[in-house]
Amino acid sequence: MLAAGLAAGGHRVVVACPSEVAARFDLGQHAQIVPLTVGASAHPVRDARAVRVLRAVGATADVVHAHGLRAGALCSVALRRSDPLVVTTHNAPPDGRADRLVYTGMERLVAARSDLLLAVSPDLAVRARTAGAAAVDLAVVPAPAAARRNPAAARQQLRAAAGLEPDATVVLVVGRLAPQKGLARAVAMLDHLNRSGSAGPAGVHLVVAGEGPEEEQLGTAARGRADLHLLGHRTDVPDLLAGADVVLSAARWEGQPVWLQEALLQRAPVVATDVGGTALVVGGAAVLVPDQGGDDQVAAGLADAVRGLLEHPAERTILRGRAAVRAAELPTEADAVAAAVAAYERVLADHPRPGPAGA
Repeated sequence: MLAAGLAAGGHRVVVACPSEVAARFDLGQHAQIVPLTVGASAHPVRDARAVRVLRAVGATADVVHAHGLRAGALCSVALRRSDPLVVTTHNAPPDGRADRLVYTGMERLVAARSDLLLAVSPDLAVRARTAGAAAVDLAVVPAPAAARRNPAAARQQLRAAAGLEPDATVVLVVGRLAPQKGLARAVAMLDHLNRSGSAGPAGVHLVVAGEGPEEEQLGTAARGRADLHLLGHRTDVPDLLAGADVVLSAARWEGQPVWLQEALLQRAPVVATDVGGTALVVGGAAVLVPDQGGDDQVAAGLADAVRGLLEHPAERTILRGRAAVRAAELPTEADAVAAAVAAYERVLADHPRPGPAGA
């Protein structure tokens, strides 16, 4: 999105990323591609190569914008102090003492070196300031523009995809099947709703769209019950969201969840854990459940919220109306590109550089 928007605005864009990522997102039509692998963890040989590549790229760029803490840390090492650096942090600290110590170390490095740190959620912005970052702002993360789907057709499409009857009650989860998304809590929520684990005519079905490292585990759970359905990777997410009775996020942490923005655009009733930037995204257009106590306590709170909406259609109608209002307030892709350009101009004002303007 940023590459396309910046290129359309007349900026020269260079993207340093894995070749397969460039191919998947067709970045070559908008930017010069510099092959680069950062990796999820430290690797002496790979990191040394990345530093060399980033140093060379930084020497020819007006601004370097690193996405992710690892990329930001490598840029902090590679670039000269005179090279303007913007870093967007995308994720909260990982679980595990050792991993959290590494995260904290990179966080302090990036806070000390970056000219501007953009955080995808308010809690990450607080962490950045605590780590010593002098300039911190919230990143602008929009959902792709999508027309509102026909609700009746979308209901049919979602239930057909899950192999369900047309009148089945469906709670929908969308996202990467990874621990951060709290999928075990979503299944526990379903247990609270359907105590037998076998949904009858009046039972609730949990439908999960996405793929990821927990796919096999969830698949094993789904084979033993009739109320859990996995759709795998989907390209029709707006249609699925428009067809759900309730959209559920049981996440342990979120930045500015794009899929919940997509849900609001489809006027879906949303129940979500109050974590990270979720409240920032949904405003008053969702039922937020505190992420407090153990997983079962959170699951029970989610179940109560979902049950309340399913048993009171008028409440769902109210939420759909609030979603329509909130959707009109959400940032657009044009807003995100404009915010990025403003960020670059902000750091360039402190680092005047000769030559033609670029990005």
